[in-house]
Amino acid sequence: MRRLIRQESARGKLLQRVGVDPDILDFGMTLAQPLSRSVRLNGFATCLRLEEVYWEVLSDISRLNNCSINTLLSYVDREVHLRYGGVRNFSGLIRVVCVMHLLRMARDSAEGVQKQVFMG
Repeated sequence: MRRLIRQESARGKLLQRVGVDPDILDFGMTLAQPLSRSVRLNGFATCLRLEEVYWEVLSDISRLNNCSINTLLSYVDREVHLRYGGVRNFSGLIRVVCVMHLLRMARDSAEGVQKQVFMG
């Protein structure tokens, strides 16, 4: 079920009606809370701050690839350095990796396929 909402301009002119899924915010807000974790990237200790939902996605990716989150993050760090010379915003890159994983899983689920994401 979708709700129609009215979007109006400052002058009161109706711009559009938008169908919004009423369950769009049906999740625990703790998933949106940032969480810092100490991680090792190729032997170097650092701290990575991500929202809890991204840590859950990283856990899923790691499980699918039979590795730890540290191993997965080290792989991403190493590959981005080899391919692109590094990245300024590693946490932003990890968020993109997580979103791409979810998009692939949705696509593969629609096709009835589940495969390893990065390694193997």
